[in-house]
Amino acid sequence: METPAALADLVASLAALGRSLQEKFDPQRFLEEFSARIQRLVPHDRLVIDHLDDDGRTFTVFAEHAAPELTFHEEHYTTTFNPAGRYVVADWAIREVFAGQTMRIDDFQADPRFARPNAHESRVRETLRSGLVVPLYSGGRVVGVVVFTSAVPGAYTDAHAAAARQVADLIGPFIESTVLLHRERRRRRRLQAVQALTQVLGSSLNVREVFDRLAEQVRPALDFDVMGIALISSSGREVEMLAEVDSAPPDARAPARMPLEDFSFAARVEAGEAILIRDAPAELEPERPGDRRIIDGGGRSSLCVPLWFGERVGGGLYFGKRQPHWFDRGDVELATGIAAQLVLALQHQRLAEEARRVALAEGRARRLERRVESLESALDERYGFDRIVGRAPALREALGRAAKVAPTETTVLLTGESGTGKELVARAIHHASGRADGPFVAVNCAALPDTLLESELFGHERGAFTGAERQRPGRFERAAGGTLFLDEVGELSQPVQAKLLRVLQEREFERVGGTATLRADVRVIAATNRDLAAAVAAGRFREDLFYRLDVVTVHLPPLRERGDDVLLLADHFVRAIGARMGKGEPGLSRDAREALLAHGWPGNIRELANAVERALILQEGGDGTLITAGDLGLEELERVPGREGAPPAAAAGIPGGTSLAEWERQMIVEALARAKGNKSRAAGLVGLTRSQLYTRMKRFGLE
Repeated sequence: METPAALADLVASLAALGRSLQEKFDPQRFLEEFSARIQRLVPHDRLVIDHLDDDGRTFTVFAEHAAPELTFHEEHYTTTFNPAGRYVVADWAIREVFAGQTMRIDDFQADPRFARPNAHESRVRETLRSGLVVPLYSGGRVVGVVVFTSAVPGAYTDAHAAAARQVADLIGPFIESTVLLHRERRRRRRLQAVQALTQVLGSSLNVREVFDRLAEQVRPALDFDVMGIALISSSGREVEMLAEVDSAPPDARAPARMPLEDFSFAARVEAGEAILIRDAPAELEPERPGDRRIIDGGGRSSLCVPLWFGERVGGGLYFGKRQPHWFDRGDVELATGIAAQLVLALQHQRLAEEARRVALAEGRARRLERRVESLESALDERYGFDRIVGRAPALREALGRAAKVAPTETTVLLTGESGTGKELVARAIHHASGRADGPFVAVNCAALPDTLLESELFGHERGAFTGAERQRPGRFERAAGGTLFLDEVGELSQPVQAKLLRVLQEREFERVGGTATLRADVRVIAATNRDLAAAVAAGRFREDLFYRLDVVTVHLPPLRERGDDVLLLADHFVRAIGARMGKGEPGLSRDAREALLAHGWPGNIRELANAVERALILQEGGDGTLITAGDLGLEELERVPGREGAPPAAAAGIPGGTSLAEWERQMIVEALARAKGNKSRAAGLVGLTRSQLYTRMKRFGLE
């Protein structure tokens, strides 16, 4: 059998194979020519070359040459590539040949190895009688088998087997090279198809929105039943389904979130490995919920490649098929290329989302800044020195002094009668200071008993006294970075005075019942309507505290000493309170103005505001009606003996049988006489302003 002609035919067949590599390869045409050339070496009616897949568990048919009625494998050819055309080695009687053994069959029907044939082997048994199957080697490993079959029983001898092995050894490397060349060409075509994905991904910054279109672009290159993206959660313990295309009914699809430990291959995913599952029921762990979901959903083949975000695995791109042995190593490479493009798209999406978040945050910040500026402007307008109504020289002098000290950190003492606007001036000082962005905290020292006042100012620890169920910060802590306004500071008890002195001197304090020393980052503005110097002399107020408070004193004059300011303030209150009450701007009648100027205002500005509000409530007539003196309901201020600012004669009382009006007219006449007609001096003698004196002179016909 080893004739020169036979060897020449074999070499010629190999040359034909070599030529086929230079052209568009047609395995069937090649095998037809090859079959004719080796017919004398190994006679046969049918010749088949099978190629073993890389996993060693499946194979496809490289080529098949036989009469049409003996051609069985049209859908399983290697070069046409149909994943469904893979045969499972274990299902075939010739599986031992894929392990490297030679198989000779004298009679298919009598051979016990074919007692339980598969569908294809049954067709062989029905039409052919004998066979010879030899392994195909390349690079020292089995890459396939060559199958010779004949319609004659016992057609093959040991000599034929030796010749067949020799033929297989010669053509094995060529077959493997041809398959690898075909794979490389297919790989390039598939990768070119993947390059087109950039157009889909580039059409939107939201991968979820374009995922269906992306899947349709991928399907021709990598067929699937399921394709999806799963991301590992920030906790690293769950997977979140970002997007999925699945042919299964919606109720059978994966939930949006699942624990990572539900999958048997979770550790491999986290390690960045590609997961290739060829037969899910045989390879997965049904006791795990995630694996069970895949199996119950009909999944047989699965492929998952990691999504690398820098050096970190952030998730996976997965494919599923409801047929076994669907995906191979070539699919892994293709899926890895798709995953790389998806990572880039997801990173762009995240950058865009972050940019949107930053833009929204910046927008909110700008709106807040504008709001703060608006509020600051409103506060400046409300509490600025220029918003304090009044033109009296004594008031302007006091405000000028306050404005000078405002930018400093100096402690300020505001003095004046109750109702003269001390808190308003304190707020103006705060808003004109470097602490304007900090809080302004006010506390009325006369409004609380000593035991509560100490806790209110300095805070207390839990259990410091009965009812102290939790720690509570005091006003000094709440005013940190801002200003603390202590109104009626002259009412403080001696123990509280001592603690306040320490704060002013050392800038530190402890909560009631506490031992921790706290820093006091506050500016203190104090106010009083008492004569603190007299209180010091009487021993009611600490001298050292007085001098700590009395660094800069601003005295606010009483309303009765501010002349026409009473009318300016009244107009202001009419507008403000009238607008609030929906009264419009009713204005003040002439007699109302005279009554306002004539009144002594012992309650100062607070009394004036109350009088206007009362008038707006009780006035008769519709909106816009002028407020009259009767609406104001003012009564002449009776001069109480010893009252500051009362006329000198008031201390002696009103002569018996004399009305108040007669007595007041008489006092004005006497004052004018003593002042020799100087109205300013006369006003001072009776404790009135010049405007109030003119009003009374007009009333009594003394002009």
